[in-house]
Amino acid sequence: MQTQTKAACILALGMVIMGESLRSGIQSFGERDRKVVVKGLSEREMKADKVTWPLIYKELGNDPSAMYELLAAKNQKVVDFLKAAGLKDEEISVNPPTIRDRQADNYGNEIMNFRYKATSVITVTSSDVDKVRTLMNRQTELMRQGIAIVSEEYGENSIQYDFTGLNEIKPQMVEEATKNARATAEKFAQDSRSKLGKIRTASQGQFSIDNRDANTPYIKRIRVVNTVEYTLE
Repeated sequence: MQTQTKAACILALGMVIMGESLRSGIQSFGERDRKVVVKGLSEREMKADKVTWPLIYKELGNDPSAMYELLAAKNQKVVDFLKAAGLKDEEISVNPPTIRDRQADNYGNEIMNFRYKATSVITVTSSDVDKVRTLMNRQTELMRQGIAIVSEEYGENSIQYDFTGLNEIKPQMVEEATKNARATAEKFAQDSRSKLGKIRTASQGQFSIDNRDANTPYIKRIRVVNTVEYTLE
């Protein structure tokens, strides 16, 4: 009888310990599952600090040698126009002209008055965006000298605006995105009658730089989204 009583006590004690362990495990699992994942956005609008402006004009003719001389003379006029506005030599790049034989590419036997088509590209690369944009509005001055600048909206010969100061504003934007994420998490915790705990995981999104809109490509919209996971108590 004494042996049976002792065994029963041991069994009861084991069941109590097992129950406590099970309850503790369920509680621990529940606490691990209490979390909230939020995203924080930081956004800036910044003015472009670099512009690449290709000045393109084309000529037609039948004598390549004469066309090269004409292009050289017109290139000099364009360079003089740019320098007179205050641009420096290192901001101006004169590319070799290209001449295409239109007759060689004429598969439909089209009658042509001019056999050759020449293209000249002078590229301006500058950090003085305002000055270059002002020059863009003065292109009619070149037209009075017989130089018609053409625009190419697509490809490598399109006007490009860039923002190169991302590294300078990255720390502030990351901090702002993290603060915004925490504010969202705190609001969630308040609504769910919980207390916001520590950060479990955090990841920084990629920075994106886009034009603000199609009409103002010289204004850039910069965005970053951080994802943060908090515990809830």
